[in-house]
Amino acid sequence: METPARCPACGGALFAWRSVPASDPALNPACYQLARCARCHSAVTGGPVPGGLYESGAYRPGIPRLHASARPVLGLFDRQRLMLARSLAAPPARLLDAGAGRGRFVAAARAAGYDAFGIEPSARGPVQHVERAGIEDARIEPGSVDVVTLWHVLEHLDDPAAALDRVASWLRPRGGLLIGVPNLASLQARIGGERWYHLDVPRHRMHYTPAGLEALLRSCGFTVLAVRHTLLEHNAFGMWQTLVNRVTRHPSYAYNVLKRNAPVRSPDLAISVAALSLLPLAAGIELVAGAAGRGGTIAVLARRRRP
Repeated sequence: METPARCPACGGALFAWRSVPASDPALNPACYQLARCARCHSAVTGGPVPGGLYESGAYRPGIPRLHASARPVLGLFDRQRLMLARSLAAPPARLLDAGAGRGRFVAAARAAGYDAFGIEPSARGPVQHVERAGIEDARIEPGSVDVVTLWHVLEHLDDPAAALDRVASWLRPRGGLLIGVPNLASLQARIGGERWYHLDVPRHRMHYTPAGLEALLRSCGFTVLAVRHTLLEHNAFGMWQTLVNRVTRHPSYAYNVLKRNAPVRSPDLAISVAALSLLPLAAGIELVAGAAGRGGTIAVLARRRRP
């Protein structure tokens, strides 16, 4: 996709901004150009997504390293997301997780009493209660869902307004929407620059600021209820990986090793292991950033306006 003339979030004018290295080792040394919005300060990734990128690399089917050890932590992440969803509609409401991945959150929501199901366009293996479909081709009855979650999905879409219009059609009047996205206005992004962990180009097509995402939601018929900056999932690790990215040869090396997407034998491994002692510091910095409204990722709660 060529860079659009106007910002997909707010419609503002775009200007050439910075060159960013690809986050996937298989794409190195490729770089991608970002254009930034003069109005909301969100950014857009230029150039196409290489074919098969959502079936390979960090996104290929398979179990990441240390997955079993991480299950208690992943459970904490799911409980925080469930708490956010519950503020929009309590169980046994019908909940759709769009971009459900391996179906972990769908399973957690069903265990919590929701009538939960998911859609996922990439091949992550057969998952119960998750249909292989994207937002554009999912077969969901209009006005049949109480809550839709788009957890780190919207940044992957070239046309977020079209996706949100379709999501709105699935929601009942006053239905709730929970969105998670990286925050380009965060302290992490400022520290990381072109090597910020959450840039993840070229998979991430949009890089939102809270102002840009709120403008997009309003234009698609949603009322924004709250923006949360202090999140367990992504934020502390994102700050740590962003700090480490400043000194490793390859961006996001530790993340890619966990995803079995980078060689273990690398000088970056020694750097990453030595930097583990910085995790408490990174978590503390991120906690302060979140309290100041500069969290590395944000959760936005919104409600569909009545037709």
